[in-house]
Amino acid sequence: MDKLKNEKILKHFIKIDLEIHKVILTVNFDEWLESDSKKLTNNELFLNVCRTIIGQQLSGKAANTIYGRFLKLFKGKEITSANLLKIKDQKIRDAGISWAKIKYIKDLAQKYMNGEINLESLYDMTNEEVITELIKVKGIGNWTAEMVLIFTLNREDVFSFGDLGLKKGFEKVYGIKNPTQKQIEKMISKWTPYKSFGSIALWHSLE
Repeated sequence: MDKLKNEKILKHFIKIDLEIHKVILTVNFDEWLESDSKKLTNNELFLNVCRTIIGQQLSGKAANTIYGRFLKLFKGKEITSANLLKIKDQKIRDAGISWAKIKYIKDLAQKYMNGEINLESLYDMTNEEVITELIKVKGIGNWTAEMVLIFTLNREDVFSFGDLGLKKGFEKVYGIKNPTQKQIEKMISKWTPYKSFGSIALWHSLE
């Protein structure tokens, strides 16, 4: 992230939320986000959505380990939806991916190949349209789509109320035990247009 953008974010949060601003000062956003200087190719978009599905309900470390094994299944071939569909389910299972997630990533591959979902146009869609498009795939709900918005499409104003880590981070940063969604909404409404950076700061606070 360029220096000017970082300064804008810091200035925004120091005016409206000193608690999260303290955490943001410790975050290297380049370690969390895709480079915003280029759009991903269609295959890169497909792979990133696969990675998000694979990482559902896993710790970051476990998700990265399993994703590394997943990449090796392609044996140097291009990682495409067509090549994924050629890999036998048992081989994917042996890499540590659950049977349910195998169905999900193969449904993604099939729907992408058939034109039932349009990954090419995600960059041109609103956040709501991206979510609507992605939840056509089995196993993709709001949380997965919101992670794609933040970490693949670099949308800057996203907060996932379904993410347990964000709730835990909120508890830690603000000292509020078991915060209600209403309490969280009231606090993060001030973060706009940079909710995604506040979200990353909450996750970072748990490390």
